[in-house]
Parts: sequence; structure tokens; C-alpha cells
Amino acid sequence: MDNNPSIAVLQGMKKAGVDFVVSVPCVNLKDLISMVDKDPDIIHVAVTREEEGVGVCAGAYMGGKRTAILMQNSGLGNSINALASLNELYGIPLLMIMSHRGVEGETVCAQVPMGELTPGLLKTMDIPFFVPASKQEAENLIVQAITISLEKKCPVAVLLKIGFWRL
Repeated sequence: MDNNPSIAVLQGMKKAGVDFVVSVPCVNLKDLISMVDKDPDIIHVAVTREEEGVGVCAGAYMGGKRTAILMQNSGLGNSINALASLNELYGIPLLMIMSHRGVEGETVCAQVPMGELTPGLLKTMDIPFFVPASKQEAENLIVQAITISLEKKCPVAVLLKIGFWRL
């Protein structure tokens, strides 16, 4: 496998059958977003806010697409209401690929509070999540995450910590 962790994530998404991706800009996800944008098998929609992306993905799912959102974990705070009152309430699956900022290796202190809160918020919302330790594990967990999302009709997150991008 190539040494680029973004390739592993994209391969996992493709193996999982993801064909519609919404993205919010993030420094860690920039290569992945570019790859998704160039992939002829994936419809890519760039949005400015995470809750907007949740809504766009819900509509795409209703139209028969297998959806994912690429976002930074800080956007979880922005999207809690949409995830609870749309996805959770109406049983809409969604794969959330999150760059997990604010954890070990973080250089921006403003990222730390949300970084520490992210796992607890996901648990509180009953959103299953995975934290892969390697590129190969990420690829496999993405497939597992979307399977759970579709079976349980709920959002599922894959948290990619800062160290993941340096593997």
C-alpha cells in the first residue's frame, strides 16, 4: 500500500461503496478531499458548515446514494442538532470521517477543548465510533463503520488522530 494515509482512507471509502461525499475544509483532510474531488465514481460537494453537509448527505441518501462527510472534529459541535433531529430521528445512515484535532501532537491550543470532548459527545449521542491506529486498520474500519451505519440506520464516525496523518 502507498505510504499516503489519505489513499488508505479513500480505498476504505471505495470498498465501502461510498459514492457521495460532502467535505468541509481541513488541513489534515486536504489531500483526501482533492482525491475525492477527482474520483469519477464519487460525487463530491464542498460545503462551508458541517450541519449543512449533514443535510446534504441526508438528501443524497434519500436519493439512493451511500454517503460520507469529511470534516474536522470541531465541526461535530456545529452539527449536533442536525445529527440528532435529522439522522438519529429519521434513521438516516452517515459515515463521518473526522480529522481528530486537539489530541496528542496538536500545536493549536484552541483545538484542545473540542478534541478532548469529541469521544464523550459521540458516546452521549449514541454514535458508534472507531479510532484506527494504522492505515490498514483505517481502511478496514471504514468498511465496518459504514456497514454498521447502514444496518443500524445511524451516523458512525471514524476519528483520525493527528498521528494517523504521520504514519
